[in-house]
Amino acid sequence: MTDTAPRFPRRTALSLLGGAVVLAAAAPLRAHAREGHPTPAWPGPAVAAREEHGPEGHGPEGHGPHRSARVEALLARLTLDEKISLLHGATDPRPLGQAGYVPGVERLGIPSLRLADGPAGVRVTRHATALPAPVMLASAFDPDLARRYGRVIGREGRALGQDVLLSPMVNLIRTPYAGRNFETFSEDPLLTAHLVAAEIEGIQGEGLIATVKHFALNNQERDRMTVDVRVDERTLHETELRGFEAAVAAGAGAVMGAYNKVNGTHACENQALLTGVLRERWGFTGLVMTDWSAAHSTREALAAGLDLEMPDGTHFGAPLTSAVRDGGVPEAHVDRAVRRVLGVMDRFGLLDGTVPHRPDRDAAAGAAVAREVAEAGATLLRNTAGTLPLTPGGSVAVIGPTGARPLVSGGGSAHVVPERADSPLDAVRARAARVTHALGEDVFGKPVPAGALDPALDTEAQRVEAGRTWQYDGTLTVGATETWTLVLHYSGAPPLRPRVLLDGEELFPLRPGWDEYFTGGLLTHADDGLSVRRRTLTLTRGGHRLSVTARGGDTGLLFRLRRITEETRARDVREAVRAARAARDVVLFAYEDAIEGQDRTSVALPGNQERLIEAVTAANPRTTVVLNTSSATSMPWLERTGAVLQMYYPGQEGAAATAAVLFGERDPGGRLTQTFPADDDHHPVAGDPRRYPGVDGAEHYTEGVHVGHRWYDAEGVRPLFPFGHGLSYTSFAYRDPRARWTADGLDVAFTVRNTGLREGVDVPQVYAGPSPDLPLAQPVRVLAGYRRLVLRAGEERRVTVRVERRTLSSWDPEHHDWVLGTGPRTLWIGASSRDLRLRTRVRVGG
Repeated sequence: MTDTAPRFPRRTALSLLGGAVVLAAAAPLRAHAREGHPTPAWPGPAVAAREEHGPEGHGPEGHGPHRSARVEALLARLTLDEKISLLHGATDPRPLGQAGYVPGVERLGIPSLRLADGPAGVRVTRHATALPAPVMLASAFDPDLARRYGRVIGREGRALGQDVLLSPMVNLIRTPYAGRNFETFSEDPLLTAHLVAAEIEGIQGEGLIATVKHFALNNQERDRMTVDVRVDERTLHETELRGFEAAVAAGAGAVMGAYNKVNGTHACENQALLTGVLRERWGFTGLVMTDWSAAHSTREALAAGLDLEMPDGTHFGAPLTSAVRDGGVPEAHVDRAVRRVLGVMDRFGLLDGTVPHRPDRDAAAGAAVAREVAEAGATLLRNTAGTLPLTPGGSVAVIGPTGARPLVSGGGSAHVVPERADSPLDAVRARAARVTHALGEDVFGKPVPAGALDPALDTEAQRVEAGRTWQYDGTLTVGATETWTLVLHYSGAPPLRPRVLLDGEELFPLRPGWDEYFTGGLLTHADDGLSVRRRTLTLTRGGHRLSVTARGGDTGLLFRLRRITEETRARDVREAVRAARAARDVVLFAYEDAIEGQDRTSVALPGNQERLIEAVTAANPRTTVVLNTSSATSMPWLERTGAVLQMYYPGQEGAAATAAVLFGERDPGGRLTQTFPADDDHHPVAGDPRRYPGVDGAEHYTEGVHVGHRWYDAEGVRPLFPFGHGLSYTSFAYRDPRARWTADGLDVAFTVRNTGLREGVDVPQVYAGPSPDLPLAQPVRVLAGYRRLVLRAGEERRVTVRVERRTLSSWDPEHHDWVLGTGPRTLWIGASSRDLRLRTRVRVGG
């Protein structure tokens, strides 16, 4: 990727001042004065449209800058059917494996659009760079790195024939259970805002249209299609919306509406959000699309501000055509939506032929950025007795299924298949003199003993020829009452999955909807590529009726049936303990396999992993646990370990990055962007089903503005690891804080010194206390700024962190605007939200 790549226009420039991204277009705030943007009462009707050709050229249908003559000329020539064809998805006649397709209008030279998933790389049927999960990118606390991450995706998206990227995701991490936490950035609004703005700059700087999602409050997968999120106006603006606002200020071309409702109205037809906030308050001029099959109406959604229904025209196809012809929908509303779609295409050069030729993939450059991000986001949570870094040339036992098989990414729309991904085991072997491997936990099961089935059946190698049906009816005999996990491996699409009944109950039924096709990660495919499904149940001693029916379909079918039992798990643990005792050091890889469409049920590691860690650490205390997990994890085994390294889903270069950090070739540069709770009973949504997963179809954000680390401070709850935590192989000291108020924020200066013996990474963080002048309940402290530093041994540097006025402001729900929090305010400087080493005070405003 070169710096000479074409650049495309944005609404506002971004600058890096004191390590913090400043949105230069943000309206200044006066002390105790509210911004002059019109906005509806929340959640009231949308603001009345401005007069045609007002001061900024805003028309009643445009909500944007002066209309493009090219767009208006095309709009005048389009037929109604052609207009409506631009407002919904369709089947691609030449599919590239992308998520969606919008046909163009060939007679007028309007090209089609291809839309690809892409939170961690471009998801099509061809190979692409599998970048680390966005939560790992965020752990670097580095907007410039986020910009380069975006550039990789932007270039590859265009090289792979795509026009629109369905990314980035900026919904806040509200609950540790949310299945897509790995796809987003943080629990903190400020950090999220900085990173999404920078990534969008990178994506769109390469000519690919970015889509910020999911607008708004899609913070859980459970009941995501139906849940009604109840939130007050202040909470919404001060937490979830900050990232979306930053995306708009950075010039995002598209916004994706969420599945859920917001205060009783589906997000994709929520006028207060789509028009009142997005277009009127923020001045968004791009297009708004649905999440896939998230539309629920025709007239209401179009009137509210929705422009594009994906992936088809269930509501914006024939029903919209009929509604316009019957007079139920004004054609002006159709024109408004078409104008927005064409306007984005025009902005990116798709209508006048000025869009540059599609580049070739630069796989080497993509891999280099992938490795840099994985190293920068590697977060060392614990390190005792010099456990890390490991000594090259020593003996190491690698334990765990993800030690031998790389867990590149989570499952669902974020899953990317790279050309190659090495295993951590091989990367460790390249650095250590003697390396052994033990599985520790067999996630794909072991063969069912032949003697357990009558009539006898080889469950390892069943082949069904095309056009044939295979049937087995027999008895499975269990020697003692125990828990079994039956594991089915099979080839072919889900409809051809073998039908397995045990005592008349179907074990692996087809699930309706998109969730059946959300795969990826670790557990959904075996090493040879066969699809995998599991079912855990308690089997009583004795015989059980087993029936299997398999159809060969058009191409034939291969399947096998395996099992995981207490006995097989105990055997795996014993082998791991033997390997641990025989080695000087142990690197135990633990996993949690997150996937779109479902939430976790616990913050504990799944399966038998806690037992495995306890046994291995008892055998060898020089055990490093490497976590390939999506989100926060509880660790009842923590004190027994020598070290814990959080690597999330590290992408295709994760093995090399993990080994580089383990052996001290790179300093672990990551810091937590989410608080890790001690257990399932001590986090912001614990113990209150109204907060999660919701009661009677409604989920209530009763924690208010106290999201993430703010809740732990407000409630006085001690986390397992706090927001911002992360260790280095060296040490740092801070001194001499100074803060100065200027017209548009604070400059906070302090000195950082590397007090250790080697070069290392530090991420000092600035936190701001509440304003005494605001009659609003405020957080104990908020993240106000940060800097990522690399210092040599003994090096000292004076650092200035910029704190934006917005960070020092609160939302006034009475006047529906921001108000600056004036007066004397306390500032803390530290290495995490709980490791606060310096304190100073400054007067804000006045």
